[in-house]
Amino acid sequence: MRLRAGLAVVAMGLALAAAEGQSGIQGYLPAGRIDLVAILPPAPAKGEIRYETDRKVFKAMKRTIGSARWDYAKQDIPSSAADVMRDFSCAAGIALSPDRQPATYRLLARAGVDTARENNLAKDRYKRLRPFLIDKGQICEADPADIGKSFDYPSGHTTRGWTDGLILAELLPARATPILARARSYGESRLICRVHNASAVEAGRIGASATLDVVRTTPAYQSDLAAARSELATPQPQPDATACAREEKIVWPSVFLGLAK
Repeated sequence: MRLRAGLAVVAMGLALAAAEGQSGIQGYLPAGRIDLVAILPPAPAKGEIRYETDRKVFKAMKRTIGSARWDYAKQDIPSSAADVMRDFSCAAGIALSPDRQPATYRLLARAGVDTARENNLAKDRYKRLRPFLIDKGQICEADPADIGKSFDYPSGHTTRGWTDGLILAELLPARATPILARARSYGESRLICRVHNASAVEAGRIGASATLDVVRTTPAYQSDLAAARSELATPQPQPDATACAREEKIVWPSVFLGLAK
């Protein structure tokens, strides 16, 4: 019986992962429920202080190329709900994956649909170029031409990471500090990769927070939240302690520390 139940959990997790890949998971909100364009400040324009600050940050990140933090930033490139879920394992203190925690995965994936949709609408409204198309320089992505086809503001990666961080902190309040530190660093990986401006990362966090505030009011979210909380209340596998100690040392400190040196 236990084996059958375990196989059922694995099957559910794999089915959910496949569904997300095929856009099969639906969000909690109807389109138009929230308007991020009205909430976010406009994308920085040439001549504004925010625009010049973005350029300074992009140039300063050149010093991280080839560093251990640069390598971790590259690991943060895959951004499906399953990928980001695993990226938060050390911070959560649980080896997270869709097959082991399918209810938690469903919650993160569904909320991610909402925050990503609103983020992309804002991207299409502002159509701001990525920083390496304004000031030339190396980036961590393998295909600059491909990533350059999408816009900068707000950052989609940051939106996903901040969404998952807020939800996991809600599920695991005792781990809120490391979870939110990891969520902050996840967005900063896009600065280190030199594929997003600092203003885009900030806007991603604002947009995710604003959208998630509305998502949380829905009965469906509350139901899925309760299921995920119940799931995580059972004994869970632990992440690798050695890998987590390394991640905490390299990834969690803010990328802005010592930037002026």
